[in-house]
Amino acid sequence: MSVVINTNYAATVASNNLAASNSMLQKSLNRLSSGSKIVNPSDDAGGLAVSMKLSAAAKRSSAAGTNIGNAVSFLQTQDGVLKVAGKVLDRMSELRTLYADPTKNSDDLANYDAEFSQLQEQLTSLAGEKFNSKDLFSEAYTVEVSEDGQQTVSMSAKELADSDSGVGALTDSGVNSLNDIELSDITDAIQNVATMRSTNGAEQSRLGFASEVLTVNKANIEAANSRITDVDVAQESTQLARWNILVQSGTAMLAQANQSAQVALRLIG
Repeated sequence: MSVVINTNYAATVASNNLAASNSMLQKSLNRLSSGSKIVNPSDDAGGLAVSMKLSAAAKRSSAAGTNIGNAVSFLQTQDGVLKVAGKVLDRMSELRTLYADPTKNSDDLANYDAEFSQLQEQLTSLAGEKFNSKDLFSEAYTVEVSEDGQQTVSMSAKELADSDSGVGALTDSGVNSLNDIELSDITDAIQNVATMRSTNGAEQSRLGFASEVLTVNKANIEAANSRITDVDVAQESTQLARWNILVQSGTAMLAQANQSAQVALRLIG
């Protein structure tokens, strides 16, 4: 082999190997310190694109879960009002039965009518209740229960003030006394409220199952994203040790290669 001064091939190779090992060492350090396999887009360009879509889907899943929770709160509030309406109707039916007592005098009947009038106003007030400024009973709502918006659950309009499907027959302006209604009018209204509560419960049940599916799907999306972006600490620690040793040995070999050129001085001297 020729002995030269201007070109130290061994040192150049050792320097290139050292630079490559040091670059990999820095990558390994960055991955372990960040917990991510993709520190720079160049690490896995395709994986980064997939990861961004999965991350967005997971966030939409969380948002959809929040919407479902709000819908359940809406239905729970609605059911609470319906429960009170049922109690009001129970008292009305009791008053109507007492009103039919032939032993009651006109003053007694007037007292029953006074309470009945207050209960009418209460039913009207209940029918106008709102949740976050949204009507509880006069509108139907649709809730998206999947991150892509393709799956929905409908919450039906429960017309509490309606004369046929609600309690409107008892709160009509033409009803001024218990004598103006029949007991069947009250029992029909009770049946209407019972049906509304049953529908409400069915909708809450479906939203519960939809929330469960959404939670499972979100966990699976996050797991898939983790396989793309999260670093395997055990594996990367092994690589860190490898590159660390190579950097140290490369440094030592570069020093040896630089020293090897000095043999030419002995020939000159």
